[in-house]
Amino acid sequence: MPSLLVRTGDGPEREITLSRRITTVGRGPENDVALADPALPETALHIHFDGRDFNAACHAGAQMEVNGRRKAAARLAEGDRIRLGASVLTFTLRERPAPAAAPAAGASAAVRLEAMEGLVRFSERLLAADDPSRMLDELLDAVLEVTHAEKGFLILLEGSRLEVKAARNLSKENIEDAVARVSDSIVQRVVATRRPVVVADALHDAQWSSSSSVVNLKLCSVMCAPLTREGTPFGVLYLGNDSVVSLFDPRDLEVLTVFAAQASLLVQHALLLHGLRRENEALRLAVEQNRFGDLIGAGPSMREVYRRIEKVAGTDVSVLVTGETGTGKELVAREIHRRSARAKGPFVAVNCGAIPESLLESELFGHARGAFTGAVATRDGKFQAASGGTLFLDEVGDMPLALQVKLLRALQERVVTRVGDTRAEPVDIRVLAATHQNLEELIRQERFREDLYYRLDVISIALPPLRERGDDVVVMARFFLQRYARELGAHARGFTPPAVLALRKYAWPGNIRELENRVKKAVVLAERPLVTPEDLGLGPEALAPVMPLAQAKEEFQKRYINEVLERNQGNRTKTAKDLGVDPRTVFRHLEKLEAERRGLALPPGGEEEEP
Repeated sequence: MPSLLVRTGDGPEREITLSRRITTVGRGPENDVALADPALPETALHIHFDGRDFNAACHAGAQMEVNGRRKAAARLAEGDRIRLGASVLTFTLRERPAPAAAPAAGASAAVRLEAMEGLVRFSERLLAADDPSRMLDELLDAVLEVTHAEKGFLILLEGSRLEVKAARNLSKENIEDAVARVSDSIVQRVVATRRPVVVADALHDAQWSSSSSVVNLKLCSVMCAPLTREGTPFGVLYLGNDSVVSLFDPRDLEVLTVFAAQASLLVQHALLLHGLRRENEALRLAVEQNRFGDLIGAGPSMREVYRRIEKVAGTDVSVLVTGETGTGKELVAREIHRRSARAKGPFVAVNCGAIPESLLESELFGHARGAFTGAVATRDGKFQAASGGTLFLDEVGDMPLALQVKLLRALQERVVTRVGDTRAEPVDIRVLAATHQNLEELIRQERFREDLYYRLDVISIALPPLRERGDDVVVMARFFLQRYARELGAHARGFTPPAVLALRKYAWPGNIRELENRVKKAVVLAERPLVTPEDLGLGPEALAPVMPLAQAKEEFQKRYINEVLERNQGNRTKTAKDLGVDPRTVFRHLEKLEAERRGLALPPGGEEEEP
């Protein structure tokens, strides 16, 4: 059995069996290997078994030498000597013959063995426990079984308060009025000192006899040990017997301390699982409450989107969905189709920007046999395939002008003609379109037909970018994490608080598509149950830098003038009047925009006047 031979100074050598996956070493009594060396940190190093090798890693503030050479981490081999301060730990894989033991030592070993067996039994029960409260009961039952105490309490820190989470007796029954049966003085001492306490006869102990809780409870034998996380107490195990004095001795306290150190990890794990289950349930409810079909979000802008979908879904009018790339425009189109009278018909989507111009006409309208090289058979296009249902034209702003004329005719007359054919055939379709571009600007640039625009934009639905949707980003991130953790069999279950903050602060230029991609990648790469900002690739360098106030003011002014210009259909004089500025301010603003668009410098003296 792998073990450590531990010697501190001139003291006796002791053997510690490496039976756990992670073994901690330090001066703190909660460590698996406690070293009586005040120069060492609470926890100096840990030894991790990765399934094949044992690896030693030094904690911050400690120095480790392996075979005379200073190292921060090392893979251990037979006979390796680790020096920590005044202690030497020798790693061995060989069995050592057990020395002849005195009865007390034999009894102590038996108690240790019983404690470990109890811990193993508790661990097995923990794996089958779905309810954390039941798990805590199982923990106390195991402790009482090992120590033969009359009663036991598991107390956890809730903020600044101590809450009794479980209270049991030897008959495995819950204890009523548990808070009144615990000595506050003893518990507070253990939490404050982070050290276990054993009291043989509390009523007659000079240290405790003046405590009102000890006197009122008529306490006799008491043991109390801290439950710690990274050296900080988060609770205690409290055992007592009100009828027998000197029930516990230092060996019992040692057993309880070892048990508490192991139980700390188990309790943290169980509480984390419980918290994640509750978070997943809350997420499920939040998603159900905040979703509209496959769309997720509850902000004002998304509620306006839902309202428009409900109004237009029952009609057959054309709808133009606008928004930045990755905001979910196709999901909106599918939701309109799903809620329409055409829901039982096909939903056919075509990305006008992803198909070469030479093939797009054939893709939309089909082609006759022999229409072009390679047209070996007559084939239907997307219009024919969508007949009886809905045709979704994504990125319609990328459609070439020549094809826009044919599209307009198909929309007006509801007939299409295959490439290479002269016979028109009717189609019964509803057309939904989407674009991330400003079609009105494309019309001004003569890159998009105005008559087609008005044919497509009977009703418009504008999708907000993710950065303007508030807490929706966190709800969606948790939804994606839950989905991909389930699909990929990953162990990621939630986000750390810094990760949630990073999700809210990031600008999301790629919108929902980027969010989904980052969460999926994090689910695969995360090494812990809680995803960190680094797992998401959202470290400080990814967040937008703080903009100087003068620049922020300039950017706001630019956007605001553009909005008023758009409201006034480009009328510069009315815009200046509405803004209460000299018309030259608006003219200079437009000159600057044009210079920026063409990559030219603004002429001297070209700064805008303050509105």
